[in-house]
Amino acid sequence: MSTASKKIILLRPRGFCAGVVRAIDVVKIALDLYGAPIYVRKEIVHNKHVVDELREAGAIFVEELEEVPTGARVIFSAHGVSPAVRSQAKERNLLVIDATCPLVTKVHLEAVKFAKRGYSIVLIGHKDHDEVIGTLGEAPASTILVSTVEDVDRLNIADPERVSFITQTTLSLDETQDIVERLRERFPMIQGPAAQDICYATENRQLAVKAVVPLCQLLLVVGSQNSSNSRRLVEVCEKMGVPAYLIDDLKEVKPEWLTGIQTVAVTAGASAPENLVEELLGSLQGNGFNELEEMEIKEEDVRFNLPSELGRMVQLQTIARV
Repeated sequence: MSTASKKIILLRPRGFCAGVVRAIDVVKIALDLYGAPIYVRKEIVHNKHVVDELREAGAIFVEELEEVPTGARVIFSAHGVSPAVRSQAKERNLLVIDATCPLVTKVHLEAVKFAKRGYSIVLIGHKDHDEVIGTLGEAPASTILVSTVEDVDRLNIADPERVSFITQTTLSLDETQDIVERLRERFPMIQGPAAQDICYATENRQLAVKAVVPLCQLLLVVGSQNSSNSRRLVEVCEKMGVPAYLIDDLKEVKPEWLTGIQTVAVTAGASAPENLVEELLGSLQGNGFNELEEMEIKEEDVRFNLPSELGRMVQLQTIARV
């Protein structure tokens, strides 16, 4: 085949989900309303470029609240926090703006509900992920973390008839299904959420990858290494037999990856900016991938309102300008 026949398949949906758009908007609006510095606990979303841009605008990212001056304004990241963190913020008189994704909040509320009913809670997720740490904090005495089917086999539940499960929002659909099936085998009375906890954006991006695998020889995923949903896209592709790489930006693409490749697919994790995708496309086109096809699996039109504490200020500012 000639060089001119080399092709890019650009997946849609890709990139920012509604929760990420909301979280980034929260930081930008807070900086506009109150001025710098604005403190942010943990990375607002798991993307190096986004964090760097907001840092340059005046946001100060900290790991723990001890690093925030007493009485200062602090934003909680999209991944959510435990009740202990909220209590600490209150004790230190911090002015909190909560950018927790509403879909993560849904999982927290499920944990609280099951704990109040006296259920043991099995949380399916990845240890040390910010979202999981926050969810575990809602009912630590009642919650057990599992990451694999083998973890389920090792579970020892006091009352097998009073068991529930919840999940991290950014997991692999297939792996989570296998774990849930094993849970149902071991605990036939187990209760779960009314609707799955894996978020719509995570699901849609994985479905798009599955659809493109038969059509490409390589997948490039734009996203940071600490982005759970981005890493899952790579895993989904590799498990179907096609090489895939997670890259922060075009500078991480190695020329040997493209050797012998006629069709490369491109997508982006839910916290990756679109400009990084556009830069990657330009680089690929400069390397002979002249044909570009966009493959849309599902249209996304989800929007989330701003946190109430910020939304009121925006409304008052708008009225004042009128």
